[in-house]
Amino acid sequence: MHTDFLDSLLKTPRLYGAQVSPDRKWVVWVWANMGPYADVFIAEIEKSDSIRKITDFKHDTSVLSWVADSKSIVVNHDYDGDERFRLYEVDIMSGVSAPLTEEHPSYFIRNGQITPDRKYLIYGANYDFKTKKEIEPTILYRHDLETGEKKQLSYPTKANFLWPQLNAQGTHIIYQQNDKSPQGEQIWLTDIEGTDNKEVLNFGDTVKISASWHPNGEELVFISEAETYRRVGMYHVKNNSIRWIVDDPLRNIEDAYIPRGSEDMVIMEVKNAQNQISLVDITSLKETPFASMQTLIPVARTPQGAWVSKYYNSKQPMDLVVHDTHTIFRPITDVFGKVNYTSQDLVKAENYTWSSIDGLRIQGWLYRSPVKALGTVVLVHGGPTAHSEDVWDMDIQYFVSQGFNVLDPNYRGSTGFGLPYQESIKEEGWGGKEQDDIVEGIKSLIKDGIAEKGKVGITGTSYGGYSSWFAITHFSTEYIMASIPICGMTDLVVDYNTTRPDCRGYSEEMMGGSPTEIPEKYRHASPIHFIQNIKGKLLIIQGAKDPNVSMENVRAVEDVLQKQNIPYEKLVFEDEGHGISKPENQKTLLVKSVEFLKKSFSTN
Repeated sequence: MHTDFLDSLLKTPRLYGAQVSPDRKWVVWVWANMGPYADVFIAEIEKSDSIRKITDFKHDTSVLSWVADSKSIVVNHDYDGDERFRLYEVDIMSGVSAPLTEEHPSYFIRNGQITPDRKYLIYGANYDFKTKKEIEPTILYRHDLETGEKKQLSYPTKANFLWPQLNAQGTHIIYQQNDKSPQGEQIWLTDIEGTDNKEVLNFGDTVKISASWHPNGEELVFISEAETYRRVGMYHVKNNSIRWIVDDPLRNIEDAYIPRGSEDMVIMEVKNAQNQISLVDITSLKETPFASMQTLIPVARTPQGAWVSKYYNSKQPMDLVVHDTHTIFRPITDVFGKVNYTSQDLVKAENYTWSSIDGLRIQGWLYRSPVKALGTVVLVHGGPTAHSEDVWDMDIQYFVSQGFNVLDPNYRGSTGFGLPYQESIKEEGWGGKEQDDIVEGIKSLIKDGIAEKGKVGITGTSYGGYSSWFAITHFSTEYIMASIPICGMTDLVVDYNTTRPDCRGYSEEMMGGSPTEIPEKYRHASPIHFIQNIKGKLLIIQGAKDPNVSMENVRAVEDVLQKQNIPYEKLVFEDEGHGISKPENQKTLLVKSVEFLKKSFSTN
């Protein structure tokens, strides 16, 4: 039964990257788990049963943008998770693809948009095409599709995650830079010729700003940090003027944008990791709730006035639906029509809270086994600048089906609980009180009779992997008997020196400097220097092509494990990058993880 259920979970379509066409006739998205690779699918919004797969690259593929005529899209794929993308234009009717950039690039490409006149391709790349060398900063390029000429439009001096956005008219591009400080981010604007390149939004060197285009191509919607909260404004390109839309220190705004086909702004407020969506009339500033139903995230408005939205929760894998504010008219994707289980076979997320060592209240999601639990699994989200939602999760549902309770904690540093909560992780840097938040959650579960001492395991990917390493090297087997770090940092200095260039600024932001500037802080926060404390069971998981948390993290820690004669198991996937994504590899990982946890708890 459980093997059959795992196979069903592995075949559950996982949706992301949904975008509606400029003419609002089509919607495209990516589905993982519909085959060995993630592919792009398309549907005509007003027609039922019109879903078609339009890519088949034998690599995981993502949607980047629509071309203005609504006849084609720009997509990318990497090579087994190496994140070195190649861009293509794909005709939505025929599925015929045309390569736009080189195969197996030696650099990282960010975004990709074709101008309405089809003359240029806009993207970012950490590459100097004159010297033919990979560099640290990501440069904004205008790539001539006829001649191949690549014109540099930006001149950042520091490594950054530059994600350019072309307006609908193809006249201007916005992008972000953080040359002033890794703590902040500023918005820059250039015309398509690169003759008027300027900083347009800057509220301080250490203040972060995000922005997106209004569909009119003349205004920007932006979110700026303001001491203890975020506020939302609009910037007019021609007038160089700012108008504030929402400026309320009591609200925790995480996102704002104007969807295609709408003049209203979507405001996403998050309270205790739960979304609250509203619409703001940008003229009158009147605000109304978006929908009476939960977990609906608007994508675009149809010409008929309905909405295309993402719909999901822990018992509902993500679907695209057409609806008004009160009723779902029709699912576009209909996930439950493609699997052989129902929502009744899934376990609902329960809100669970506890106090950390300093009294700070921490929230997480608790999933209870329907039978007497064999143990508890703590699944730690990555980031750390992210948060776990009430959302369908294959790993969690499988662990629960195998007789484990699961806790998914939103430790300090997570988004979804206000800016001070998110920023508090920087007070001590990685390896600080956020790790205490996790173990205090375990203690709370034990106190409440949900978990048992000696029967708790921890796992997670990226920062979740780092937390798994930290837990097994710092906490007793009463609270952490088994650890399964997936693509997790072991030595923060090794990680800093071997990661993607644009990731180093994030390490500096979180830690308060570089390893050269604060070597002892990096050493103290690195699990590799506490390997001698390991008393529990350890299973190391890694993607061999991971450019984010590289294999060097594993090689370095294995050296220490072997020198100290500490037993461990290891599973390396040669065809994976930062995280394990291919269905056959996910199955191997989940089956191995459950076997490892059961064995670890039974030998206690």
